[in-house]
Amino acid sequence: MKLEAPFIRLPLRFDAERLAHELSLLEDVPWRQHPDKTDGNSALPLISVDGGDNDDASGDMRPTPYLERSPYLKQVIASFDEVFGRSRLMRLAPGCDVSEHVDVHHHWFNRVRVHVPVVTNPQVTFHCGGEHRHMAAGECWIFDTWRLHRVENRGQQSRTHLVIDTAGSSRFWEMASRALAAERAGRPIEPRLVPYVEGQQVQVRTERYGQQTVMSPGEIDHLVSDLIRDLSARPDNDTAQAAEYRRVLFGFCKDWRALWYQYGIHEAGWLQYDALLKATLAALPDGDPPVLGGDNGVAAKRIFIERVGYTAVQPRLHPQFLRGLSAAPATDPGLGRNAPCPCGSGRRYKHCHGVS
Repeated sequence: MKLEAPFIRLPLRFDAERLAHELSLLEDVPWRQHPDKTDGNSALPLISVDGGDNDDASGDMRPTPYLERSPYLKQVIASFDEVFGRSRLMRLAPGCDVSEHVDVHHHWFNRVRVHVPVVTNPQVTFHCGGEHRHMAAGECWIFDTWRLHRVENRGQQSRTHLVIDTAGSSRFWEMASRALAAERAGRPIEPRLVPYVEGQQVQVRTERYGQQTVMSPGEIDHLVSDLIRDLSARPDNDTAQAAEYRRVLFGFCKDWRALWYQYGIHEAGWLQYDALLKATLAALPDGDPPVLGGDNGVAAKRIFIERVGYTAVQPRLHPQFLRGLSAAPATDPGLGRNAPCPCGSGRRYKHCHGVS
């Protein structure tokens, strides 16, 4: 998510000793390698799709057994009183890095990643937007993942952070805004301690509808308009190619709305939406150099693909939406498991987007 500053320290602090204790009770369970196979980078899911051992970022998000057996971790997450998506303990081995990158996927457009260091060392450094910070154990930070960022662990000890994803309510963003303003004024807010409370039962609110089966026209307009503003603001983009990007993307938004008014989220329109996405990608010019979508050096076409193309149509989420909206049975009767998958892969639905 784009932020006003590369780093913002939130005015909260947590019991680092208790966090480290609960981490020690989870060290022997099977941690997952990072999906990108980054050396020394592993994670343990705390909130995941159906509470399972997975890295999926959309679906019915629920606490995992690892979170349920960690009372203070659960209290920490619940203390924000926000709705959380995929959340994990993330570990970076000594001597390892997370290489420089930008998060452009749809998941990150409206979500921020909250970091609470559990175990760290002074040689762990976050770099973002030309600035760098060390986040101490028990502190609470957010940072701008739209800017180029990386992490390095030059110490002799693994670094483990509690990392929780949220879109954040107005209350959350007002807290962040106050913290940033106070920091810039040279009068940082004294962090409020959230202590461990023995026996306290808390409820963690989690996402169920982080993505729709088909993106609504309003969300499409929001995502695409932001991209158009960014590519138009770059003076080094080729003028003619940038104009063609604007023409094609504005047209895409209009055509998506027309299809939505005809089909909504329903199966009959899935192939139509998919065809529109493919036609739009084919119409976007491939220049050398390419049209860039922002000051982070990412190509506009890549941003469109990851922000919209990969997630605008999600057949696997359809049964869940039907259950939530109309109490339909667990299996959508309109889409047979042995039917061809509407995504156009040529495989049966049960072997493609229908995989549970």
